[in-house]
Amino acid sequence: MKKILLTLSVLALMCANALAQETKEEPKGKAIVRIFANAHTGFGVDNDDRGFELDRSYLGYEYNFGKGLQVKAVLDVGQSKAVDDYHHIAYIKNAQVTWKTGGLTLNGGMISTTQFGVQEKFWGYRYIMKSFQDEYKFGSSADLGISASYKFNNWVSADAIIVNGEGYKKVQVKDGLQYGLGATFTPVEGLTLRLYGSINESSVNELCDAYNWVAFVGYKHKYFSLGAEYNIYQNAGFAKDKDQYGLSVYGSARVSNMVDIYARYDNLSSHNDWNISKDENAAILGTQIKLGKYVKIAPNVRMSIPSAPGADNHYSAYVSCYFGL
Repeated sequence: MKKILLTLSVLALMCANALAQETKEEPKGKAIVRIFANAHTGFGVDNDDRGFELDRSYLGYEYNFGKGLQVKAVLDVGQSKAVDDYHHIAYIKNAQVTWKTGGLTLNGGMISTTQFGVQEKFWGYRYIMKSFQDEYKFGSSADLGISASYKFNNWVSADAIIVNGEGYKKVQVKDGLQYGLGATFTPVEGLTLRLYGSINESSVNELCDAYNWVAFVGYKHKYFSLGAEYNIYQNAGFAKDKDQYGLSVYGSARVSNMVDIYARYDNLSSHNDWNISKDENAAILGTQIKLGKYVKIAPNVRMSIPSAPGADNHYSAYVSCYFGL
């Protein structure tokens, strides 16, 4: 990893020097620092689940060379299910080059995916809880490949992406690719409509290609927001008929310049209950307090009602914290 980062740094500096000489524009850069943490406690059957957590840290740098060219490198430091303790593992979340001209935007490298980016931005509380597709592993937030988007006018834009389909933690394990197409509509101020579909190729003949479909609608006002999305994940894990379905509804309201309230409801289900041990109805309700420009604190309560017969419900209280530049 050190060799990769060193190589990227050297290339970035060489490009910066060349572009600065050619365009005579002063380059601009900024640090990326985002830290997610929480203190939490469970209730009832989860009474012993309590403590402090450092959920995730994003550390990186973004550099604008001018003439629409930009590079970004970000490390994602977080806990991994690959280990049984609280060790944190660092991954390269982004190592991408972006070029913008007119309504066209091109990205290459370890890029942010387009599968749930619009929904995540609209939800707006990533440090508290991931958006639905990220939370339930319908896809990855970053991957190695290329993407393009084009804004036709003020209310229609389209995007396409080709990536490995393995996510940013595995990068490339097998030979299949994932192809995605999306369209976003903003017919009136504040209203967003989004449609997206993708196919993830299976590299094993005995397995099936996986498909992902998304429909999203959201309305954002100065004082409130309300959004809903419906997700279909066909052949999850490349297994035939292992389909999953997901509904997520969320909203927020502005109380003052410093305080918001928010709520969200998720429903995860599966075809013929094949994933019933993980299917659930879940809800979160809380408030966000902005302590200046860089710090947010968000007390919230959470509930999970498993779909499996006889399974216990889960209740917890959190104080989620965010620090970011």
